[in-house]
Amino acid sequence: MNKNRFNITAFLSSDIGILILLALARVLLQIPTNGQYGFHQDELVTMDIATRQLAWGYVAWPPITPFLARVSLMLFGLSPIGLRSFAVIAEGLVLLLTGLMIRDLGGSRWAQILGAVAVATTPISVVQGGLFQYETLDYMCWVLLAFTVVRLLKTENPRWWLAIGAAIGLGMMTKYTIAFSVAGLIVGVLVTRNRHYLKSHWLWLGALLALAVWLPNLIWQFQNHFVSLYFLASIHTRDVQNGLTSSFLLDQILFNINPVMMYLAASGLYYFFFTPAGQRYRMLGWMYIVPFVLLVLTQGKGYYLAATYPMLAAGGAAWWDERLRNISDGSRVRFLWHRPRTALIVGAILTIALTLPVAPLGSAWWDVVSKVNNNLTAEVGWPGVAQQVARAYNSLPADERTGAAILAAGSGEIGSIDLYGPTYGLPRVISGFDSYWQFGYGNPPPTTVLVVGFGSDVLNNFQSCRFIASITTPFNIQNEETIDHRAIYVCHNLLMPWPEFWSQFQYFG
Repeated sequence: MNKNRFNITAFLSSDIGILILLALARVLLQIPTNGQYGFHQDELVTMDIATRQLAWGYVAWPPITPFLARVSLMLFGLSPIGLRSFAVIAEGLVLLLTGLMIRDLGGSRWAQILGAVAVATTPISVVQGGLFQYETLDYMCWVLLAFTVVRLLKTENPRWWLAIGAAIGLGMMTKYTIAFSVAGLIVGVLVTRNRHYLKSHWLWLGALLALAVWLPNLIWQFQNHFVSLYFLASIHTRDVQNGLTSSFLLDQILFNINPVMMYLAASGLYYFFFTPAGQRYRMLGWMYIVPFVLLVLTQGKGYYLAATYPMLAAGGAAWWDERLRNISDGSRVRFLWHRPRTALIVGAILTIALTLPVAPLGSAWWDVVSKVNNNLTAEVGWPGVAQQVARAYNSLPADERTGAAILAAGSGEIGSIDLYGPTYGLPRVISGFDSYWQFGYGNPPPTTVLVVGFGSDVLNNFQSCRFIASITTPFNIQNEETIDHRAIYVCHNLLMPWPEFWSQFQYFG
């Protein structure tokens, strides 16, 4: 009977056990810093939309991210650490999946540790582990898809197409950009020896499973006239016009990888395309090349490609391990771990110092960090915005407050007012922003409107508007509020019927 007893010590000292311990360490090391400042504006609006309505789709997101936000609110309340636990767990899973890919590709324990740690210490991993956004969950889904493809190619068991289909479906329910990876997968099937799977019913069953998982969201899109396509076109045009896509190539080096990852990723590409051992896994190379070309042609943001690098790093680590297989074990370990160790440690320290939310607000360190990781400026001051709006709202005469509406411009105002506002007796906002336009302007229509974050383009639609206060942030930190959405006004009497105004008021952000 003792022979069948699970040996926890033996498991934790195994390859998989060590990878699990590394993933747990990755999670536990970042969780304490995830409540340093506050919620990011996108986190606020994601949580707020989840409290208003759980649906199979939204203008800005497929359903998974708002659903997890709702779960977080139920479990942790308004806790940045609680909400971001989903993000940092996703990064821990990426570490684990990377190590498992290296293991499947034939890499030794030290190769697995090298590749997994390299992936976990990239700037994108640290930044995404500190933010609950669909980008983080999308990153994990891409890596999960790569892992299932590795399993298919290693085992040559066609049933893995079901897992591939499930990963694709989950990715499409998280963020539509996984379609770029799917395009690479399709090309990889067509141009490699894996064409024989086209005759396998398991491939087509996997495709049907992917469609079945995504189908509820696809139906929602159909019912809502594929509004997310208009949203995506709008924000892509905005990003191109603002120059946010011009650094695509540079972002691959500065943000998506670190020096060790760069070497492993380049080695991985070589391994997949130019070595006899890598020929079996060449489909993974196409799952990088095709998204890269498509994103360059469509002017995508640099981080869109980030999730392809763990599979390249896996290939590179396995390739180096194979090359060193004939030298003594001690020399092998020194090359695979001790030599890159210094680069990994220095890179990790710089990444933490420049991207992790640990700098005191208003310090010289903060000035540097907030420029490197500009997400941090969007995590500051949101409870204060709700307080400022509450002061303006409560300054209205009692007869005006009855039935007055708060018309808010962007994600930060909407989320902060709705989530922190009930403490001050504030009503939910109305807005034309993304999915909020679908919720309407209330019944009966308001005659007094507190306008938050809009300029003359909206104010001119009222008979009269009066400035009440400017929106301020701690330490005068420059973010969306102090730059674009700076003021609170009280306005009376819309110049046109509310239905007419609302019909042209939808906008995307």
